[in-house]
Amino acid sequence: MKKDNFFKNSILLTLSNSTTGILKFIFSIILSRELGAEGMGLYALIMPIYDLFACLICGGMATAISKHSSSFYSKKNYESLHKSVHVTLVFDLIWSLIIVIIVFLNSKYISTNIIKDSRSLVSLLFICPALIFVALSSIIKGYFYGISKVKIPAFIDIFEKAIRIFVTVFAIRMLAFNQLENTVSVVYGALAAGEFVSFLLLYVFYKLSKHKDLLHQNANNPHEGRAQLLFDVLIMAMPLCINGFLSTAISTVSTLILPRRLLLAGFTHSTSLSMIGKFSGMALTIIFFPLVVVTSMSIVLIPDIAETMEKKDYYTLEQRIYQVIKISFLIGISTMIICFSIPDSLGKLFFARNDLATYIKFSALSAPFTYISYTTFSILNGLGKQGVLLRNSLIVSIEELIVLYILTSIPSINILGYGLSLMITSFTSVIINLKEIKKKCYIKFCFEDLFIDILLSLLVFFILNIINNLIPNTYFKLKTISLIFLGFILFFFSISFVHKTIKNNNTN
Repeated sequence: MKKDNFFKNSILLTLSNSTTGILKFIFSIILSRELGAEGMGLYALIMPIYDLFACLICGGMATAISKHSSSFYSKKNYESLHKSVHVTLVFDLIWSLIIVIIVFLNSKYISTNIIKDSRSLVSLLFICPALIFVALSSIIKGYFYGISKVKIPAFIDIFEKAIRIFVTVFAIRMLAFNQLENTVSVVYGALAAGEFVSFLLLYVFYKLSKHKDLLHQNANNPHEGRAQLLFDVLIMAMPLCINGFLSTAISTVSTLILPRRLLLAGFTHSTSLSMIGKFSGMALTIIFFPLVVVTSMSIVLIPDIAETMEKKDYYTLEQRIYQVIKISFLIGISTMIICFSIPDSLGKLFFARNDLATYIKFSALSAPFTYISYTTFSILNGLGKQGVLLRNSLIVSIEELIVLYILTSIPSINILGYGLSLMITSFTSVIINLKEIKKKCYIKFCFEDLFIDILLSLLVFFILNIINNLIPNTYFKLKTISLIFLGFILFFFSISFVHKTIKNNNTN
């Protein structure tokens, strides 16, 4: 992988994920209109169950395949590369079928006794086939990420999201269900359809790529057995799978206790679902939209770190890690500024609601540390610190569960305890992750730069507020979209200009 391939692939994935993120936004808007706040809350309670079993089926597989693919591809050992992918696909297919059968047979119990809402039953049945397809797709995506062909999974992701939106809208309009549970079930049916289409396209492109690779096979490369190749993948994927499953399990418990703790705070079940829908389904969707940039960098970062470590180029490694952490922090800060400047406008623009401002501002406080936290977990993964990653993830997940359990049952705090837990846990994860990263490589953070960044963020905040008050709401949508873009551009331009000026003055 050449030095500039990291940012080239990151930019490509960012453009792709931005498009996917826009489609997700459109999807969230459609859901909010069709399901309402209560429906969004029910949707949000079912999704962690899907995420939990997806982690159990394919957790760590994509990362492990990505790292092995990168290694085999750099040595032109295409035979071992594709044997590794094939044996992992077969293993994951068998494993996913076992898990799906268990979920299918226990779906009534899960809906009644775990989610505690019988309206989730049909949706749980729909996620069963989706789990198989997402497991197989993750392996093929890992292969493409490892060989730096990120365009293929990137464009397929866009197409899959478009299919989901089309199927959802078409089915809801055609069937015109009156009951909330049927409409939510349609959404999860569309999820299964989208994952099937995604896997089908990924497999076709994989077969084409495999045919080209084998034409250039280096005969001098060693031949490894399928059992050994599968063992190598599983030994790397297992800690990640355990990490993902345990963390997701605790996160799922955290999500499922929310309505119960809100009931204890004095709210009805319907009101509790509405509050969850507005906070996690709407406010957090806005806050985490720019996270696509960080996600894109993190995907490319893992094989990039692995290859840099293999070359023992520690200076490049340290520079890369510092750059990614810095960019993540700045994106988080700029997101927070915009959300604090125009929270009402964001709620009205995306979800046509006037009651999201408090949720948006409160959740935005966690953005800077949440963005850095996501990056630091990827860095630990790339450094081969899977054991540390597991430990830190469990610490943070348990902390989240405890904070949610205590705070959300307090009537004056209620759902805002969710936002407080995000702030506390993201800060904790940044501290403990950076402590471990510094054991492996030297990273120096300049507090003068941090102070300058904070001052500039305050300046941009005041400028946005002034502009927002001066411009009338005659063209509300155009005004809000312009302020969003202006916020990001103004912040990054001022950061770049000030730091460049300081650097030039120090040089002179």
